[in-house]
Amino acid sequence: MVKSEIDARMLAEADAMRARDLAVLWHPCTQMAEHPDTLPLVPIRRGRGVWLEGVDGRRYLDAVSSWWTNLFGHGEPRIAAAIGQQALELEHVIYAGFAHEPGLRLAEQLLALAPPGLARVFYADNGSAAIEVALKMSFHSFLNRGQSQRRKFVALRNGYHGETIGALSMGDIPLYRRVYAPLLLEPLFAPSPDAFDAEPGESAEQCALRRADELDAVFAAHEGEICALVLEPLVQCAGSMRMHHPAYLRRAREICNAHGAHLIADEIAVGFGRTGTFFACEQAGISPDFLCLSKGLTGGFLPMSAVLTTAHVYEAFLGDSRERAFLHSHSYTGNPLGCAAALASLAIFAEEPILARNRDTARRMAELAAPLAAHPQVRDVRQTGMILAIEMAPGERRGLRAYRSALANGVVLRPLGDVLYWMPPYCIGEDELQHLARATFAAIEEATT
Repeated sequence: MVKSEIDARMLAEADAMRARDLAVLWHPCTQMAEHPDTLPLVPIRRGRGVWLEGVDGRRYLDAVSSWWTNLFGHGEPRIAAAIGQQALELEHVIYAGFAHEPGLRLAEQLLALAPPGLARVFYADNGSAAIEVALKMSFHSFLNRGQSQRRKFVALRNGYHGETIGALSMGDIPLYRRVYAPLLLEPLFAPSPDAFDAEPGESAEQCALRRADELDAVFAAHEGEICALVLEPLVQCAGSMRMHHPAYLRRAREICNAHGAHLIADEIAVGFGRTGTFFACEQAGISPDFLCLSKGLTGGFLPMSAVLTTAHVYEAFLGDSRERAFLHSHSYTGNPLGCAAALASLAIFAEEPILARNRDTARRMAELAAPLAAHPQVRDVRQTGMILAIEMAPGERRGLRAYRSALANGVVLRPLGDVLYWMPPYCIGEDELQHLARATFAAIEEATT
């Protein structure tokens, strides 16, 4: 069969899959009315390294790590093998009253890597569920200690923590929150320490400290009523990849301590080396009371999350009353396949100098993105580790136009409004980085002219 016939067959197969898909499926975070014309649906056959291969034979550089989950590249054989081996032994068992080696080993390794003071691990299914667990644990631990007046939470403006009711309540992005507002909890929102909003002449650190003073005022106005502060350390990812100085985290820890409240660190997107350190909290030298993990936890292979907390929180639930216990569960809590994937991912960190290589890659990303800062329609280029964001000047559907342009050039750049960002798998190489930079520049040109 000649190449033209093969190509025609593959194109027909892709078209057929699109039609079948749109007849039965409802995709996440999508206005389905935009399919099939305004927003192209891209059928994918396989993934290898930083590349996704479409059913039609086209290849796409996964610059967003498939919603920030993939660490070492698609099809990473060591993780795939670990899942397969575990599946032959034990695919799942109820985690209430039972135990298994993968879940135990993963908890031990996570605690060994985590900031000091974290002593217990609770498994859940996804990032939103991890936030729900932390919120409930925080409230319930105070209740068990006789502090029933603590019922409020503090969250940051422009933050995002997931889509379930409790997690969504802690978010402040109108696109996600507005419709469901009547159903949500009402946290106390403190100003974001985002350096993009620094005053003229104010450094990122000065901005962070000024915002920390405003955070302290929120706590002081509600003395003894607050359970916890919920925040994303260093980068508000879904909040247009806005970034802040680590000084804010240090002050936030001090403020929570001073007012007897918990600190919940949402490292669902920024953990596992994304910011330049294994956990983002390390850059501020702090330990949270709750560390929420997901996405990269399994290297991008399986849905799983973990909430790490302190012995003090854990001990508040002990006693002879069943109501005192933490009666929260997920059917797939501690799933052995997810644990096996996570253990294989952590083994790669132990065997290879991943963080050192990431720092080199981050420097190269900065070099390639530097010319974009001079573009007349670019307001800001900012970076924290392996997360780099390019904020275009606002315009009618510029993000969508940039997305379509990048796809045509073989790159997945899923925008956040008018913000394009690079958060690629750690295995990205020089040629691929240059391809990403060229496609991004072309996308901005097409979106802004």
